[in-house]
Amino acid sequence: RQSCHRPAGQRASQEPGSGGLPEGVEYIPTRKKGKNPMKPVGVAWYSLYARTRLGYLFYQRQVKKARERYPHGHSVPQPYCLPGVKILPIPVLSNNYSYLIIDTGSSQAAVIDPSDPLAVQAAIEDEGVILEAIFCTHKHWDHSGGNGVLCQKHNSCRVYGSALDAIPQLTNPLTDREKVSVGCLTFEALATPGHTVGHMVYVLDGGPFGSPPCLFSGDLLFLAGCGEPFEGSPETMLTSLDVAMGLGEDTLLWPGHEYALECLTFASLLELDNSALEQKLQWAVQQRQEKRSTCPSTLGEEQTYNPFLRTHRPELQEALGLWQGGGEDPDAFRARVLKEVRRRKDLYQAT
Repeated sequence: RQSCHRPAGQRASQEPGSGGLPEGVEYIPTRKKGKNPMKPVGVAWYSLYARTRLGYLFYQRQVKKARERYPHGHSVPQPYCLPGVKILPIPVLSNNYSYLIIDTGSSQAAVIDPSDPLAVQAAIEDEGVILEAIFCTHKHWDHSGGNGVLCQKHNSCRVYGSALDAIPQLTNPLTDREKVSVGCLTFEALATPGHTVGHMVYVLDGGPFGSPPCLFSGDLLFLAGCGEPFEGSPETMLTSLDVAMGLGEDTLLWPGHEYALECLTFASLLELDNSALEQKLQWAVQQRQEKRSTCPSTLGEEQTYNPFLRTHRPELQEALGLWQGGGEDPDAFRARVLKEVRRRKDLYQAT
């Protein structure tokens, strides 16, 4: 079993160097093979990936290549432990995270988004736990592809998610604000459409364990980024992001992907004088040089540097050259800001 740590003091204490990078370090963002299969993406490709067997075949190819390239995972997992609960990030595919959440008193466990069933099963066996639940944030194969294999191995396991998404092996459809217990663990499902129509996030109640809430955000929210609104409008995505931000600043964010460097580097191009952003980028570069995970962050932190959560900030609006029109609804203006941030992020990814 791996030792545990509490994520604390994630930001570097020293002043950030030029451009937010440590002295002597140059970060050049690249588009490597094995990245998100839907970047760049067109309507036709997305339909094939999300709605046909071709998507599943592509996912299987992803899994095979990632196992060959990252036999021990793309990152060094850093478990988070408190009396009664353990959260184990499982690095899968090229940049995904699954999460094994364990009630250490009963050895009952749940997994979030089991992308690679072999990696998840290895973690289950290593921890010696009983898998009782799979929580799927959405239907995309890189989040749901392991459901079938794991259900075959664990007869008592139930698969939870939205009925609005075609989630493989779904047994227990959930509605917004519905709660599920696994041992002493309590999860609340929140409907957060946008990335897909049925996207959900899951919030672990940390109160019984002396922990802040834990948000497993799937493809809604990343460190310094957010998911593509494949099946929703900017207004829909903004509403979903606001739902997540209503959880409180101390909430721990456990995202579905390791996108920190790409997202932070993009954000630094928008807000050149954001010291919190520069400092976080410096920290993330150091983490990734050591192949260490960058999660979790907190929602309070995210509000200081994540442009998708700063649509209300005048400094970001000014950087984008956007101003609220006379009589324009504030949320309509924020959605317009979000749309422009998304447009620029897509252009950045394509370069």
